Amino acid sequence: MIKRTLQSTIEQRLFKGKAILIFGPRQAGKSTLVETILQDKDHLYLNGDDSDVRDILTNTTATKLKTVVGQKNILFLDEAQRIPNIGLTLKLFTDQIKNVQVIATGSSAFELSSQVNEPLTGRKYEFMLYPLSFGELVEYHGLIQEKRLIEHRLIYGYYPEIVTKTGEEAELLKLLAGSYLYKDLLMLEQIKKPAILEKLLKALALQVGSEISYHELAQTVGSDPKTVEKYIDLLEKAYVLFRLPAFSRNVRNEIKKGKKVYFYDCGIRNAVINNFKPLASRTDTGALWENFVMAERMKYLRYCQIDTAQYFWRTTQQQEIDLIEDNGEVLIAFEFKWKDKRGKIRFPHTFTDNYPGTETFAVTPENIEKFIL
Repeated sequence: MIKRTLQSTIEQRLFKGKAILIFGPRQAGKSTLVETILQDKDHLYLNGDDSDVRDILTNTTATKLKTVVGQKNILFLDEAQRIPNIGLTLKLFTDQIKNVQVIATGSSAFELSSQVNEPLTGRKYEFMLYPLSFGELVEYHGLIQEKRLIEHRLIYGYYPEIVTKTGEEAELLKLLAGSYLYKDLLMLEQIKKPAILEKLLKALALQVGSEISYHELAQTVGSDPKTVEKYIDLLEKAYVLFRLPAFSRNVRNEIKKGKKVYFYDCGIRNAVINNFKPLASRTDTGALWENFVMAERMKYLRYCQIDTAQYFWRTTQQQEIDLIEDNGEVLIAFEFKWKDKRGKIRFPHTFTDNYPGTETFAVTPENIEKFIL
């Protein structure tokens, strides 16, 4: 079995007097992770998708909850976002049933986070579980093997089912993309035009690694900029994609309000545009590499609990740097290159002259481990 990086971290937080919340996209392995942690422990499993579970745990009391858990001292609550007022229910456990450790998972940030943030202030540990990572696969079968599979990962991504079922990747990704991209989003009243959402996803998939304009996207999909921005925000909360803001401090012609968009998983991105061709037959290899590296860097920083701000940099003269990280002490500039034809990657003098002391790093398939391990 592929061990998840978060496993030991979560195990260390058990029975510390707080609820444990695990967020992340559907099919990323949240339930499997919790089941692995609890495999030798006596626990109660409840699923928020079950109507009787929702009835029992909604607007309940501490007395009723004690009868629900009985003699168990661990409650695993899957798909917790389905339960109305779940934040108040979890608060009852942390405040009045302190001998029971609650572990709750949710695949919908816009539902679960909004329900638990206020009731559970100071009473929860939050973790984000992404699809499998480069680091987790390196630990599973070694660095050499995983580097050999990088092209495969750029095309099919890192979802657990995709990684473990060789030969079925394209078919499974299409099913996964269709269900997980739309299931939670289309249940929301805010998504009034599913056709626009689908067009927007395809437009964003084709612009990975490029600066996006809400106005231009609105024209492309036949909508208005406010709707486009709202839908992108919902896609971000559903763990489909994430945004990268522009970096701007000193230079007059820097882009100040730009945004880039990346998908959490390259396989999902390719499923959206139905393109699983090998890299030799593609025109978007550079964009795929940039998306892959950004997603893996994000997983690495989050799992290692490294706090750093991330940006891209560009000027009106089209000078650009793929990623700027600011940890509060030093700036680090990164360029992502699938193949470096020039032999040496150069960073714009406009940036290095205006931000002296900046460290620079070029990320290629040959040295990727230095960036995300």
